[in-house]
Amino acid sequence: MAAVSLQGIEKDFGSTRTLFGIDLEIADGEFVVFVGPSGCGKSTLLRSIAGLEEITGGELKIDGVRVNELPPVKRGISMVFQSYALYPHMSVFENMAFGLKLAGQRKADYTQQVEQVAKVLQIEHLLARKPKELSGGQRQRVAIGRAIVQRPKVFLFDEPLSNLDAALRVQMRIEIARLHRELKTTMIYVTHDQVEAMTLADRIVVLRAGRIEQVGTPTELYYEPANRFVAGFLGSPSMNFLTGTLTGVDPQGATVTLADQQRVRVSVDAGSARIGDEVTVGIRPEHLSLGVDGNAFNGKTIAIEHLGDSSVLYFDAPGSSEPVSARLPPLAQAEPGQACRLAFDPANGHLFTADGIALRRLHPKVQNNTKPAEACPQ
Repeated sequence: MAAVSLQGIEKDFGSTRTLFGIDLEIADGEFVVFVGPSGCGKSTLLRSIAGLEEITGGELKIDGVRVNELPPVKRGISMVFQSYALYPHMSVFENMAFGLKLAGQRKADYTQQVEQVAKVLQIEHLLARKPKELSGGQRQRVAIGRAIVQRPKVFLFDEPLSNLDAALRVQMRIEIARLHRELKTTMIYVTHDQVEAMTLADRIVVLRAGRIEQVGTPTELYYEPANRFVAGFLGSPSMNFLTGTLTGVDPQGATVTLADQQRVRVSVDAGSARIGDEVTVGIRPEHLSLGVDGNAFNGKTIAIEHLGDSSVLYFDAPGSSEPVSARLPPLAQAEPGQACRLAFDPANGHLFTADGIALRRLHPKVQNNTKPAEACPQ
């Protein structure tokens, strides 16, 4: 196990810079996930840590040792790729043992080690098979097993589940989380899938255009995003945004007048803002409800999706360039074109300045008010 330290990491491809002074400290045994849109630099950053890309500037340390100039084999890392990268002519056992064999170990020394890892991954019955005889999920387990037998200081994962179907992705997420608990090894994981990020990470690093936008736990990023980009990137459906004008500020929060002159309240510290500023109200879909009175705004139904455990309604609303979504009880009904009021608790609202910076929430709530938080009995 090892800590990873990135100080001012930069990466240039010719005259094009893709990473701009990345500063990040990853603790020993931590599971950190890099997320962001395509082209944000997350895979480039991972490959720079692996030694597959030369670092243009800054310093990278693994377990306290500068590794900028070290080749991948000497960095104490193992990497699992999006493609399984298995040798088709080798058996599962031979694929998993290949790195150990290359390192000069004898088969008698590594056989037990490979068998133990295969048992942990529940593929011990597949050791004699060739990759073509395996399912996608089984091949990915073999690729992960090949990394585990190396006993690295740091595991690197580059979108390892993107080639699997939905059911297998869920199963493999559970397997990877279990492996991290058992191995207690530092893991760095790249994905474009926010569900993977939210369910696997101790901390999430959100990147955009080669820069870090925010680092924090999944709960911190979901309920306390630093800016509009982070707020809109995490969550499915994503956060709703309504543009308006700041027309009131008091110790309890802010009043925003929307495009059709409706007013809504948001419980934020708006002391640094000025009356008349253009602002954006953010509300998560699960915090909207159908209502007549209270803190609400008008909407007109576009469509409804019945998902079994809930229904998602989509609306046209003032100040929003995209349809507003509301996650409602499973039997919710609305006709296309029907006018309605969408209400939310001011404590569940977010407010962003014209340049996208989030104002501090005064009384943040971390769950839907319709149901109390639950915990497993001790």
